Amino acid sequence: MSARDPRGPVGRRAFVVGAGAAVLAGAAVSPAEAGVVDGPLPDFHPALKRELNFPLARGRSPIRDFRTWRARARAVVEEHLLVDREDGTPYAPEFGSRAQGDGYTRELVTLSLTRHERVRAALLTPQGPGPFPAVLLLHDHGAKFDIGKEKLVRPWYDDSRLASAQAWTDKYFSGRFVGDELARRGYVVLCADALGWGDRGPVAYDQQQALASNFYNLGSSLAGLMAREDARAAGFLAGLDRVDARRVGAVGFSMGAYRAWQTAALTDHIAATASVCWMTGLKDMMVPGNNTLRGQSSYYMLHPGLPRFLDFPDVASIAAPRPMLFFNGGLDPLFPADGVQVAHDKLRAVWHSRHAEERLHLKTWPDLGHVFVDRMQDEVFGWLDAVL
Repeated sequence: MSARDPRGPVGRRAFVVGAGAAVLAGAAVSPAEAGVVDGPLPDFHPALKRELNFPLARGRSPIRDFRTWRARARAVVEEHLLVDREDGTPYAPEFGSRAQGDGYTRELVTLSLTRHERVRAALLTPQGPGPFPAVLLLHDHGAKFDIGKEKLVRPWYDDSRLASAQAWTDKYFSGRFVGDELARRGYVVLCADALGWGDRGPVAYDQQQALASNFYNLGSSLAGLMAREDARAAGFLAGLDRVDARRVGAVGFSMGAYRAWQTAALTDHIAATASVCWMTGLKDMMVPGNNTLRGQSSYYMLHPGLPRFLDFPDVASIAAPRPMLFFNGGLDPLFPADGVQVAHDKLRAVWHSRHAEERLHLKTWPDLGHVFVDRMQDEVFGWLDAVL
């Protein structure tokens, strides 16, 4: 989730780069020329936006062959992650706390998603012989860091987190734990904490930008790490004996939705993707007053330099023509309707070019905001049943 600052809305701030240059040149600066904008944008930001033409986007790129374009686009995304692939690092899973759910088994698994750190994840497995279809479940942001995987999987292993987790599901998921619902429906589910949440946190809201900056100073990237870890998690899930590797989906809400389509773009382990409440055109999101302009949570989704080549829907299109679902809320304040439409138009054009329009499911829920409520979940579950 592109989280709102709990301290309140963005106020008016002065960014006087243009005015400062005029002063240094000896020119008089009137108040109207002082470079004041509604939000932390430079006064010349419209010019910067005009220069973003996403030259590697499908349909704009001179590369006509789709497979060649996809390989090139994926390589460009990977270059901008600033984090190396971890193909040679063994997962070395260790299985821990185990309990029975309603028709499925719950267990914790600790594994290496990178060579630097072991990560604990929740793993749910339906009862029966298998192999089963599976879902990599990706949690949101929400400026709530005490829980991560617990937002989506009921924390049977830690009663102290249950109240917080239940309150979160009540707010965004109609009181349901989405992971448990999927397991009851016959899916193996894997859900891990991203850096900063749950077992790997909690980070404070106003520490995120500094955390990301320090990653850059160390020659790495916070957003790139999350992208690499999610792709590795998909590979781990697909490699389990209990899983049918041809039927692995990625599902997420808010920041988890971003993570889902990004993972599908980075790895072919994902056969289908459901992204709820995170898709837009970048330029349409970069407007005064938008939540993205705060920084902080945005750093989990920021790959420096990538917009010089690809827009958000262009990255998601790397996964074409595999099945993908995108939901947005018509009342969602985080994603302007114009940006959603721009993104949907781009996605629709790519899937159409692959003669796969029926594999792309785009829907706006006009009466809903930034949520993943039960009726949206039920439609996602039915769609997964049909495509996996």
